[in-house]
Order: sequence, then C-alpha cells, then structure tokens
Amino acid sequence: MQISCIKQLAENYTIEQLREAEECLMEEKALPFPVSGESDCEQMTHILAAIEILELKASSGQELRMCIREFSQRVRTSISS
Repeated sequence: MQISCIKQLAENYTIEQLREAEECLMEEKALPFPVSGESDCEQMTHILAAIEILELKASSGQELRMCIREFSQRVRTSISS
C-alpha cells in the first residue's frame, strides 16, 4: 500500500469512477484509468482506500489531506495491534 498512489486516485477520480475500476478488477477487465500497484491485489487496495477516504471526506466535510491522515493513522493502529 502506497499512500502517494491512494492520494493521487482520491485527488483525480470520483467515488463512482473508483467503483467502476473496482468492478473492472473484480471482473478481470481492463481498468478505465491507470492504477499503480505491482499486483491486482495492490491495485484493489489503492482503489478501496481512495474510496474510503473520499467517503470520509463527503461525510465529515474535512479537507482531503486530513482524511488521508486519519485513514493512515487507522491503518497504522490496526497493523500495530
């Protein structure tokens, strides 16, 4: 998981576009836009994280950078537990 890739997706695509990319990966179709990652799993992780961040932004009204920070902290906490 690379936060820079997730940030790029969250900055450049809508939730709907990201869900379309998620669907393409699940159906083993070509992605509608480039997604960084060495495997389908890593690409899916980046897409799902960007969706989660954009949903947090929409529900909380926070700036994107704050939502990314909150997401990153949750991931770090879950890994260290």
